[in-house]
Amino acid sequence: MLNNLPIEDQYKRTHLFEKENVNDLVHVLKRFNTVPKLNNIHIITSEKEPRIFKIIPNKAIVIGSLYLRKPVLALVYLRYGIEWQLWYKALNDKEEDTVLCDIAAFEVARIFYQLLPKEDKEKLDNIGYTLIDFIKNDADSSPESLLANGELQGFHGINNANKVFQDSWKPIVENLAKPTEYLLMSGGDLRLNIDEIDLLNKYGCRPFPRPDAFTFASSTATSVSNYAFDKAAKVRSILIKDSLKNGFKDTTMSYAESLKNNLKNLFELNDECQIIFSPSGTDSSLQVAAITQIITEKEITHVLIASDETGSGVAGALNGCHFENTTALNFPVKKGDKIDGFRPVDIIKIPFRDESGKLKSADQLDAEILDVILETNKQGKQIVLHVMDHSKLGYQSPSEDMMQKLSEAEDLSLQIVVDAAQLRLDPTDIQNYLNKDYIVSITGSKYFTGPPYAGALIIPERIGKQIESAKTPLPSSLNQYYNRSDWPAAWTCSKNLSVGFNYGSYMRWNAAIVEMDRYYKTPILYRNLGIEMFCNFIEDSIKDAPFLEQLYTDLTKTDSTTVHEFGIRNIRTIFPFFIIKDNEALSVDNVKKLYKLLNSDISELFEGYPLETVRLAAQRCHIGQAVNVKYGNDLQSAILRISLGARVISESWVNRDISIYFRNIEAQMNQVIVIIRKIELILNTPDLLD
Repeated sequence: MLNNLPIEDQYKRTHLFEKENVNDLVHVLKRFNTVPKLNNIHIITSEKEPRIFKIIPNKAIVIGSLYLRKPVLALVYLRYGIEWQLWYKALNDKEEDTVLCDIAAFEVARIFYQLLPKEDKEKLDNIGYTLIDFIKNDADSSPESLLANGELQGFHGINNANKVFQDSWKPIVENLAKPTEYLLMSGGDLRLNIDEIDLLNKYGCRPFPRPDAFTFASSTATSVSNYAFDKAAKVRSILIKDSLKNGFKDTTMSYAESLKNNLKNLFELNDECQIIFSPSGTDSSLQVAAITQIITEKEITHVLIASDETGSGVAGALNGCHFENTTALNFPVKKGDKIDGFRPVDIIKIPFRDESGKLKSADQLDAEILDVILETNKQGKQIVLHVMDHSKLGYQSPSEDMMQKLSEAEDLSLQIVVDAAQLRLDPTDIQNYLNKDYIVSITGSKYFTGPPYAGALIIPERIGKQIESAKTPLPSSLNQYYNRSDWPAAWTCSKNLSVGFNYGSYMRWNAAIVEMDRYYKTPILYRNLGIEMFCNFIEDSIKDAPFLEQLYTDLTKTDSTTVHEFGIRNIRTIFPFFIIKDNEALSVDNVKKLYKLLNSDISELFEGYPLETVRLAAQRCHIGQAVNVKYGNDLQSAILRISLGARVISESWVNRDISIYFRNIEAQMNQVIVIIRKIELILNTPDLLD
């Protein structure tokens, strides 16, 4: 019997595949997919030395069979070993610097352990393995302490007299010695934190792939795809290597600029446009507030359209207030407090719905908006009109006719900011807005299904030059929110911001950009046919379910049948609905409860039921989270949403085969049917919503 074989050739090794161990192995191998993929590094198991863990630099990792009988233990050790090999490759096999590999690999393994679910951590209690004990030890984990310990060097056996941790390595380790999934949830705020049971954040998604879930939650947030995650992991490896070769600062500045240039290329924007990154769409609103006050001395009034269907923190951000209790750069603040350096402003909110909860017509909204603008202009104020192009329920306002009237008006001190956070736009739509000198606020984490959060402002040329020539700096307190590298290099107003880098924001944008790229590589004919085919099916499916009641009307939506060219912005892609039981809409609490049940495996509650029912209960279904909306004139309820996301198209166009493309879309239609059936199952099961 051979004692050392690659792990993937071990299936016939029966010791490892006892019945009780199989589920653990499958569970762990799913998570192993988040580990970097390295060429020519073999993972070899040893029966002869069952407790061995050895790193053979740039060649292999040898792991004893005892580890594999404890799959979670093997997972942590292999995560350490592969990370060590990654940094060793980045060093170009320089044995004299392997202390860097030891430190970086330990830091990654330590964070990786922290991100394990609670049940996996419990399997590592009281097992007495060096690396696990070291990770769980609360003792000092500084480079100096780790190097003095000597245990880590024993894994590879390189007798390295040089145990100096170079200063140039510190920013590289601090920023890049982190698992990709950790980077994708860092540099935001507490809403990105994941729970220790299901590893889900506030939005019901993960910072690593979740392919077992049926996901149509793009109106809220989506777990990162396998494709985008792998691309982000590869970029991290490249950045580590380039930082060691060219220096951390230069490498990171180049990376940030390349992301902005990639966005410009995807949207076919001219070079004179500027892009400002932000950790979220709400952070972009704070940037708008800051920009506005440095380019005008007038009193400022923000007119916020769709105040009831935009981000909950947007109004506070426009008012120059903290909108969470922690900033994206991890500074503790107090939600609602004024941020130092922001001038007082007025906020006029124009909600989509009246006091009874009824959706206003497009004409009503236009009239209300026009009255507010004309009255505010008489007062000599600078007006910042926040136009809504796709709210969280899929609406737009003002109408195009009203926008045209505003553009023709004389003596109007008006700056228009387009809230396109959903990014349900084609490149020509963005170009048209910029050509009219509108600032466009986007995210990569809604329609394009990048990880939450990834915000950006696109600044048209004329406004960019106005900001560039501004004499007033941005409020210095914005150091708590942004780094200098997020802003255009030529602008002097941001020179005093932090010199650090928000790698979490960059990596999330990296994931979003690769999703955009593969979406736009789908031929436009098939792309648009797939969009209409899928959206028509969602609409019909909701109408056909007696326990669902569609919320949407098209009073505030462009009619796609009246325009010459099809566009993503003039077809409904977000489908909100009430859930009806006993002829009444569910209460807000019950809608939220159903949403969580829908996104969970609840098969244990259906023990003894037919297999088909158990499988339906087990299927995790992630859709747009609850939004409070009145049902009728007085009943406070909430809606859920099924939405088209870009991945429906791009992941269907995988083989460049038309028949397979449409078959793949039909398969995702079947997933929508499953989601609706699971809603029905929950409604029809006593006690689940009581």
